[in-house]
Amino acid sequence: MKKVIVTGGLGFIGSNLIKILLKKKYYVINLDKITYSSNFYNVKQFSKNKNYKFIKIDINNREKIFKIMKKFKPTAIFNLAAETHVDRSIDGPENFIKSNILGVFNLLEALRLYLKKHKKIKLIHISTDEVYGDILNGRSKEDDAYKPSSPYAATKASSDHLVYSYLRTFKIPVIVTNCSNNYGPRQHPEKLIPKLIYNILNNKNLPIYGKGINSREWIYVDDHCEALVKILERGKIGNFYNIGSNLNVNNLKISKLLIKIARIKINIGKNVKIKFVKDRPGHDMRYALNSSKLIKNLKWKPKINILNGLIKTFDWYLNNPGYYLTLKKRDITARLGNKFK
Repeated sequence: MKKVIVTGGLGFIGSNLIKILLKKKYYVINLDKITYSSNFYNVKQFSKNKNYKFIKIDINNREKIFKIMKKFKPTAIFNLAAETHVDRSIDGPENFIKSNILGVFNLLEALRLYLKKHKKIKLIHISTDEVYGDILNGRSKEDDAYKPSSPYAATKASSDHLVYSYLRTFKIPVIVTNCSNNYGPRQHPEKLIPKLIYNILNNKNLPIYGKGINSREWIYVDDHCEALVKILERGKIGNFYNIGSNLNVNNLKISKLLIKIARIKINIGKNVKIKFVKDRPGHDMRYALNSSKLIKNLKWKPKINILNGLIKTFDWYLNNPGYYLTLKKRDITARLGNKFK
């Protein structure tokens, strides 16, 4: 049985990836330092699986990461350990630098040491479409220049460059993926879609930045994770792969779709109304990826359309009220990205 490490596996994408890897008969070692966005609720359905192992660790702990590699001898590492919320990076960039840059550096150094005596391993570094910056027209390709706008995007861009430099300089086998906006079950409600769902379920206004015209390419998390498994099994070392749905929807339309879905599922309260709020600093208008390389070369394509994905997501939060009880209320309701005006 092949073994893989997933860093950040108590988070949103990491836990959904582990779910799929276990179904595909991989042995998974989940490494997570446990931050505010880590949640054992996310892994409860497979926490007792004999092919699953959790270890609490910060990826900045280079020596312990190396020992874990020696013990388990994984064939691959998915790096999903990261600070990811743009608004938090505006309020406090330091944690993003520690996790997204220094953490990746220490992971790479542990891998470099491990590869002196072991050969069958590769790093799949998961990144974001935000590294390309505002794309008002067309779609970003893998060889387009990076133009990150936020501290979050800048730290991810830095880590992408660092990972690739270790391939060129030290021959570390790496692959970098850049994905569009994920949504789905188990996502922390600091992010747009789960926050809107939380507010709908709790009879609150739906806060939308600016005029709601900021556009994102939304991809259901399972589609992203299936792409990552394709890349694990068939991706070429040294390649960058964009992962997207090829469908852009602005924030206002997302809000209206969720209200429409909610009206079918529940009796919504009178306070469930769209409320436009002051925009965050440096808010990019549009992200969009060209994923033709992945679609053509690895025969992958997204399966879940936006309406079905939102229905599945709404149903999960509706049927898992215990999830919200595991979170601090302030982490759900606080307005972030608002310290510097």
